[in-house]
Amino acid sequence: MIKVEVFTAPGCGKCGKAKHVLEDIVNEMDADVEWREINILKKMDYAIELGVLSTPSIAINGELVFTALPSVKQLQQTLSDYAAGLK
Repeated sequence: MIKVEVFTAPGCGKCGKAKHVLEDIVNEMDADVEWREINILKKMDYAIELGVLSTPSIAINGELVFTALPSVKQLQQTLSDYAAGLK
C-alpha cells in the first residue's frame, strides 16, 4: 500500500487544488493508495519532522517528496513508480 499525505494550511488555494488532483489520480490508478490531508497547524511537529516548509507539500510513505504543487504528470509518474516498486 502507498500512503500519501498532503500537507495543507487553512486559506491555501493551491492546497485545495492539490487534494482534488490527488484524489482524481488515485481514483484512476490500479494500485492500493491511501491518502489523507494533514493540516500543518494541527500537526506542526510531524510536518517539521518531515521537513515541510510550505504548503501544499506531499509525502509518500513517510518521505517528503514534493515541497510545492507538482504537475499532474509529475504526480502520476511518481505514484506509478511507487506502485511499481521503483521507489
